[in-house]
Amino acid sequence: MLFRQFVDDDLGCASYLIGDPSKGEAFLVDPAYAIEQYLEAADEAGVRIVRVLETHTHADHVSGHGRVALEHGVPISVHPLAEPEFPFEPLEDGQELQVGSVSVRVIHTPGHRPEHCAFVVDDGLVLTGDSLFIGDAARPDLAIEAREGAEGLFHSLQRLKELPDTYEVYPGHVAGSLCGAAMSPDHSSTIGDEKRTNAKLEYGDVQAFINATASLSTPRPPTTARVVALNKGPFVRATAKLEHLADPGKATILDVRTAETHAAGHVHGAFNVPASGSSFATRAGFVLDPEERIVIHATDEAEAAEAARGLRAVGFLELAGYVTQGQMTETSVPIELGELEQLLEQGVVQVLDVREKSERDEAYIPGSLHIPFRLLRGFGTEGVNTDKPVVTICESGMRASIAASVLTAAGVDARPVLNGGVNDWPGGTVSFRRCGST
Repeated sequence: MLFRQFVDDDLGCASYLIGDPSKGEAFLVDPAYAIEQYLEAADEAGVRIVRVLETHTHADHVSGHGRVALEHGVPISVHPLAEPEFPFEPLEDGQELQVGSVSVRVIHTPGHRPEHCAFVVDDGLVLTGDSLFIGDAARPDLAIEAREGAEGLFHSLQRLKELPDTYEVYPGHVAGSLCGAAMSPDHSSTIGDEKRTNAKLEYGDVQAFINATASLSTPRPPTTARVVALNKGPFVRATAKLEHLADPGKATILDVRTAETHAAGHVHGAFNVPASGSSFATRAGFVLDPEERIVIHATDEAEAAEAARGLRAVGFLELAGYVTQGQMTETSVPIELGELEQLLEQGVVQVLDVREKSERDEAYIPGSLHIPFRLLRGFGTEGVNTDKPVVTICESGMRASIAASVLTAAGVDARPVLNGGVNDWPGGTVSFRRCGST
């Protein structure tokens, strides 16, 4: 049996190629929009992709099923509760599919979404999609009301627990995805190991499970609705090659260079989300509007192409192009932690903590203001004291740079802490416990 796992480390998404080299055929499961990797792997293995299986309608990345169907004439299979607007072959619970001598059995596992299915391959491994993760389970609030989704997910997890302990588990997401909060960085496990270590499988009572999982604090990316619409709608074609521009014109400029390079000189109004940083596409999605004209500012063509791949994966398909030069008349002044301590004592700066609420509850700098970076573009400068420089701080510097660039574009004198963050703060911090927390 041919079995290949492909992981997008930026989004935490996994996809799979399953086939029988002796018959020259393979199934592709949950493909990303960038399908070239699968075509290359199939060619190397001497197989032809004959069907795409979707565990569900994805909300966090644009599927490549449309490209595979349009460019290679391959049928798409998904559960009918997905209500797709494209031609498809329906999956049903208990259905057995064959790719050569390899069998794939469908298990309908609603919860994350009503149409969700898992796939048992050759009675030895199971592709759990967005139901059971390694160390966690899926969030139930993306498609339907959270409590209804949690109830469906509970029963689906009970079905998966009934599989033999020796079955290998290959999930649709790994650590880095917003679809779960406690996912392991491991790319696989076994049913037995998950029953022993995964807290989400310990619940024997449906109501207890609902109470524990229906109240989620993980932010929902603003790209979710658009990505779902693209994945349910007519097949999405390949986009044109990213064009190099001499002049960006009137556009929203996304500077994907490093934070240090951006600080040293950038185009006026540019937002800085480094392509080399973690969760690039997700973080860019919190800053950009898919309806605006977007131009990438990159160091070179390769960096621009990588950034474009990430942006297209979360639904920014129509990019205006990229630049490698420009009128970089603007600079920002990063602040070191030791320097910030002195400035705070003098009362000459406003400190803006741009982490998430759960992080701030653990420890924060006294007197600092809190606005998560992902809310700043829409929130604006409301509540921020712009009469003095605003110093942005997070955990490591990445989100601080993004936040500072958004504020600078709004005319604020913003200065990021790039080396370190609140956990490295030399002064005292305060923790905050909310009512009902333990």
